[in-house]
Amino acid sequence: MPFGSQSVLVIEDGTGKILLEKNADAVVPIASLTKLMTAMVVLDAKQDMAEPIHINQVDVDVLKHSSSRVPVGASISRGDMLQLALMSSDNRAAAALGRTFRGGHAGFKAAVKKKIAALGMTHTVIEEPTGLSPRNTSNASDMIKMAVAASKYPEIERITTDSKDIININGRDVVYRNTNRLVGAKGWDIGLSKTGFTNEAGRCLIMRIKAAGKNATLVLLNAKATSARAFDALSIRRFITGGKAPAIKASVRRTKQSRRTQARQRRSR
Repeated sequence: MPFGSQSVLVIEDGTGKILLEKNADAVVPIASLTKLMTAMVVLDAKQDMAEPIHINQVDVDVLKHSSSRVPVGASISRGDMLQLALMSSDNRAAAALGRTFRGGHAGFKAAVKKKIAALGMTHTVIEEPTGLSPRNTSNASDMIKMAVAASKYPEIERITTDSKDIININGRDVVYRNTNRLVGAKGWDIGLSKTGFTNEAGRCLIMRIKAAGKNATLVLLNAKATSARAFDALSIRRFITGGKAPAIKASVRRTKQSRRTQARQRRSR
């Protein structure tokens, strides 16, 4: 079965051995995979996770007009902002993390640029913290480097593998769920997860998984549908556990999007 994602890279953890590869050097928009980098630089800065952050009008997405369940005026701790940005991929939360970084947006961009260089991500450009901008670009090879680095942060591992959480918003408990439906699903042992979606980037996914005693990190970029992205992940897990390797050269017919998918075209996931 061929891959539906346009770029694919799977490595064996520990050895770095490439298990599967397809267009791993193609530079493309990365959507909300960006938020893993945002989280790393925020944690590196050792900012107070208990400090309240206010959602301002400037945090509202005016580029894609994506929705958010975090209202303007809400005051939430930096730690909960990190939870919302990573687990439920909330763009206002990620924007607020960048805005309140030491030195503001300029300080955030400088920290990101330094982190990118330190990780040897030579084909990556990240200009803002949400991933909404199509100018946030990278390739699967660099995204593997980012995933491996992110997995060394216990907070990121914990947050991205929470299937749901309850966050107090303006005195009301609100349930937020992980954008990756595989997290918490039967048969999946996931150690790191982040999804992404914009029209330009397609459906993206980073995961570290354990299957049949083997550990691997995978990157999927630019799948045309959520179902294609999920099927690719299933094929990779099957291969890791001893199944046949998925075909990587054949093309795949684009699936018809549901009305629900079409209604969420502008949302970054």
